[in-house]
Amino acid sequence: MSIDSTTTGGASMKKPRRMKLPAPNAIVGGTLIGILLLAAGTGALWTPYDPLKLSFREKLAAPSALHWLGTDEFGRDVLSRLMAGAATSVWISILTVTLAVVFGTLIGLFSGYMRGWTDRIIMAFNDALLAFPGILLALGLLAVVGANKYGIIVALGIAYTPSVARVVRGTVLSLREREFIAASRVMGNAEAFTMARHILPNCIAPLTVLATSMFGYVLLAESALSFLGLGVPPPAPTWGNMLAGSRPYIGQAVWLGIFPGLAISLTLLGINLLGDAVRDRLDPRMRGSR
Repeated sequence: MSIDSTTTGGASMKKPRRMKLPAPNAIVGGTLIGILLLAAGTGALWTPYDPLKLSFREKLAAPSALHWLGTDEFGRDVLSRLMAGAATSVWISILTVTLAVVFGTLIGLFSGYMRGWTDRIIMAFNDALLAFPGILLALGLLAVVGANKYGIIVALGIAYTPSVARVVRGTVLSLREREFIAASRVMGNAEAFTMARHILPNCIAPLTVLATSMFGYVLLAESALSFLGLGVPPPAPTWGNMLAGSRPYIGQAVWLGIFPGLAISLTLLGINLLGDAVRDRLDPRMRGSR
């Protein structure tokens, strides 16, 4: 008499779990951002040509084997300037997002936890700043601090800090009355310890999603300010001032505007796709919907 293996040991065997493949938006977004970071890192250390060297004999040269993306009105290599501009844009974006996240987190954490008049006063001032569009507020601040690399970082950092403070405050308010926070108070822990040990770690997920999307906003704002002549001063290359410099030559040297515009567009696409993937990964509501 034969015994069916499925009724004995086979029944207790568990099916092997299939490894989940990354979402398509994570793959495409990660690839585009990886290319950006590679270009920025390489551009900070090496470029095919000196991005500041003038060569009037080669001005407005079309893309060729010698200059893959052509040259500008001063004979400077467009590819080299794009790589150097990527390094500048990424550096400004990283420092700006870091500044906004650090100060916004401190403000939102303190305001949401303390409540009362402290919260009302801080949020009134915060909402007043939020009433202004970020780019408009940055323009006003640049008039005070000056149009340079670090002026842009300070201006955009201040402009985006209120958004971070608002998100962190909302998270803190939802956590403040939870049981583990009450238990920390009963144990006699200091308020600063409770905020740092129990509340701040729970703000990491929304902060990660916000910082990812904010990176794209900052990069676009920096390009817009440079396009308006309020960014990094020439001859230092940025994608924005390269786009602005291409306007008089758009009829005879179309590549001067296409390549910086394409770089900005693809970077923003990659950031948005990667931000969606991060949100889907960290937001429990999005995981449930899948």
